[in-house]
Amino acid sequence: MKTHYWTRSKLAKTQGGMAVTSLLTPVLALIVLTLLVWIWMYATRIPAMREAGIKPQDAKLPGSLNKLPASVRQVADNYNHLLEQPTIFYAIVFYIVLAGHTDGLHIYLAWAYVVLRVVHTLIQCTVNIVNLRFLVFTLSTLVLMAMAAREVVAVI
Repeated sequence: MKTHYWTRSKLAKTQGGMAVTSLLTPVLALIVLTLLVWIWMYATRIPAMREAGIKPQDAKLPGSLNKLPASVRQVADNYNHLLEQPTIFYAIVFYIVLAGHTDGLHIYLAWAYVVLRVVHTLIQCTVNIVNLRFLVFTLSTLVLMAMAAREVVAVI
């Protein structure tokens, strides 16, 4: 317990404590979103597999779940998407924190990214309007680019 307290205290002294916590909180929020979509995916996939007569072992090959309804597959697709581009978000946030570059704009951008990913998830898992989904995806990518560009400028 003492080590944890010292580590947290040391982090607060060297990194501004509150700002670091605030920049890491969007990371936690995106992790929670990913886990909630995982629950949603299996809550829809397992009953749909039963209804379609698909045994779990039958799902071992890509494409074997294509006969499931689109509403079920799009939740699984979104789960996969939450394991793709957000890895860049996680990496850039950890880089910013470790480099000691946490500031209000980075915190704002991090939350903007998370909100856009929530919107993207809601679109894909419900109405799945591709043009709208792509617009939100593009905006979230621009947020990541802004965060990365700020760090490139900071090290030049």
